[in-house]
Amino acid sequence: MVQYKIITIPIVNGEREEDELNVFLRSRKIVDVEKQLVSVPSGAYWSFCISYIFSSQPTQSNMSKKEKVDYKSVLDEASFARFTRYREIRRNLSQTEAIPAYAIFTDEELAELAKIETLTKTSMQKVNGIGEKRVEKYGAYFFESKSAE
Repeated sequence: MVQYKIITIPIVNGEREEDELNVFLRSRKIVDVEKQLVSVPSGAYWSFCISYIFSSQPTQSNMSKKEKVDYKSVLDEASFARFTRYREIRRNLSQTEAIPAYAIFTDEELAELAKIETLTKTSMQKVNGIGEKRVEKYGAYFFESKSAE
């Protein structure tokens, strides 16, 4: 049976709603997605009308979903400040390159990078999952952010 869900994401500060949309899309069999940019006096937002097949059976992605980590409680204050800056850099790169943010670095990788006080190519490559190619492609953006502290 086809069902519908409407999700709206503010253009500014819509990260939480983006996460909600991504979780929803990963956990359902999607039939169609219609999107529209809506502008109202209070701001602008994306509106998504998602049609999906309702199933009482959990999908594979539902069954293997990781629990969400609260990095503010896991990282110390300085590391969390770096983590927050790194997420912003990653979001900007993601939008510029029109690729998912996790394709640049996952939150887990960013948290590990944030624990490193002085980022270098070598220290970045020591983080599990980060290889030479991603350091070459994206490292400079994160090295530069270090000097902004």
